[in-house]
Amino acid sequence: MSDETPDIETPSDSEDAQKKRRVLRRIKASASEGASAPEAGSRASGADATSDAELADADADADADAGDSAEVAAAEDVDAQAEEKPEPETAEEAAEKPNRGRWAAKPAAEKTPAAPAKPAAPKPAPSRRRAAREPGAPIPVVRAQAKYVRSSPRKARLVCDHIRGKTVEEARAILAHTPRAVARDWSKLLESAVANAEHNHELVGEDLYVKSVHADDGPTIKRFRPRAMGRATKIRKRTSHLTILLTPKE
Repeated sequence: MSDETPDIETPSDSEDAQKKRRVLRRIKASASEGASAPEAGSRASGADATSDAELADADADADADAGDSAEVAAAEDVDAQAEEKPEPETAEEAAEKPNRGRWAAKPAAEKTPAAPAKPAAPKPAPSRRRAAREPGAPIPVVRAQAKYVRSSPRKARLVCDHIRGKTVEEARAILAHTPRAVARDWSKLLESAVANAEHNHELVGEDLYVKSVHADDGPTIKRFRPRAMGRATKIRKRTSHLTILLTPKE
């Protein structure tokens, strides 16, 4: 069984120190084998002394090299940490980075506001032209009707009598300032008739006037109300059909 010990490599030893230790161990092993022969007794003792001295020197050199390598490694770690540590951002770099979320820190220096964009020029409204009529052709009459309006015909006639024969602009003004509730229904019906004239007959709404307007009876909704002594009386909820006729001015 040989006295050679396995090589143990430590992370702090350098390659040169490890090589020296291997060589000295081999020399020591060969010297111990030579000392067993009878004719090499004196030489073995000298070789042992020499190998022990060289081994001690090699261990000292290896320790020195290990210390130097540890210092170099520590210095390299410090340099690596210094390189990894990011430098503080400037205000311009922070402003150029995109916003990372709702709670992202705002840059120290605010950006200069961008110049306001010039508003686009509005497109000219399409000109309304009166459709050319053939000579001798009948004058178009535009009709609009609203059925089952929840108002009695008598109340509706009290309003429509004011706009009969008026132009569209005058009828709009009259209905806008009439305090009766049915005036809103008449106003909606007037706008519907104007839309029909513009889209279906290619007429201009400002050139029209109210040729005819009337309110007809609609179905009556019957309800009952309890009265004294167990009697019941009728409640008539009347409805009406509203009609407007528009025609262009001569």
